[in-house]
Amino acid sequence: MQLELFIQNGSAVYFPAAEEGVTLTLERKGVPGKLSFTVVQDEALQFSEGNAVKLTVDGTTVFYGFVFGKKRKAGTPAVEVTAYDQLRYLKNKDTVVAEGIKASDLLRRLAADFRLRLGEVEDTGYVLETCVEENVTLFDMLQNALDETLLHTGQLYCLYDDAGALTLKNINSMKLNLLLDEETAESYDYESGIDRETYTKIKLVYDNEETGRREAFVVQNGEKMNAWGVLQYFEEVQTSTGAAAKAEALMKLYGQPTRSLTVRGAAGDPRVRAGCAVAVSLRFDDVTLNRFLLAEKVVHHFDGGVHTMDLTLIGGEFIA
Repeated sequence: MQLELFIQNGSAVYFPAAEEGVTLTLERKGVPGKLSFTVVQDEALQFSEGNAVKLTVDGTTVFYGFVFGKKRKAGTPAVEVTAYDQLRYLKNKDTVVAEGIKASDLLRRLAADFRLRLGEVEDTGYVLETCVEENVTLFDMLQNALDETLLHTGQLYCLYDDAGALTLKNINSMKLNLLLDEETAESYDYESGIDRETYTKIKLVYDNEETGRREAFVVQNGEKMNAWGVLQYFEEVQTSTGAAAKAEALMKLYGQPTRSLTVRGAAGDPRVRAGCAVAVSLRFDDVTLNRFLLAEKVVHHFDGGVHTMDLTLIGGEFIA
């Protein structure tokens, strides 16, 4: 493995050696890609916040972003650096009011407003009846639009930064020919339960201003309520259109025990990012896995010429 770290300060380009390895953390939604490393800053290496940072593995760029933080400790010239990719700018807040807009169109609009570079943006297809977002982050605006698209179409899209270009893809096009099993996963943590994101009753309410009444859309599973008790999901919706179908979809999604799986120390593969699907073949006491799971979070570790990765995987009953 050939690892190369690049920092650009104006016209000066540096290729510093990371003192204690490099860590790249990628999450599927709501968090920018984060690169962490430590270098010795002296007269031969001068850089500051906002400078561009690039990481390549065997000639392929796996991260492109900007220095957002530098941490120094007394008595040492070492500097701990934190860099984020373009997704960091989606933490900005704004207000958007639009009608008849798709999630992919919203991304293009926000990218233009905030001078962000776009890459491949797949057409999300579904047209949102209304998009009213007031004083919320761009992350939340886009995720709300993508969540509504998922509920109405069953199609899940992933927003990520691909080497300096915001990219939006359907997860069906992000499968990798990579297998995680007893041999390739050094260790793993597996949990199951009904304590989080498991519901036996879904209740959506809509305040109808025309009639002055509150309309309720309720779906429940009596058998599971007898077994687990009343675990209610409650939400106020902005329109009654599609509310009944949404309640049914939420029950299908959340009416089961949740399971979580984190694989640690797997052999590193630079293609793996949050949003990718990988094949998993593992046997637990209550379930046998032989299927593709979605990478909700990936942490790549590059140290001493060795590349390993930790993955949090979701899919079906498995959640982050």
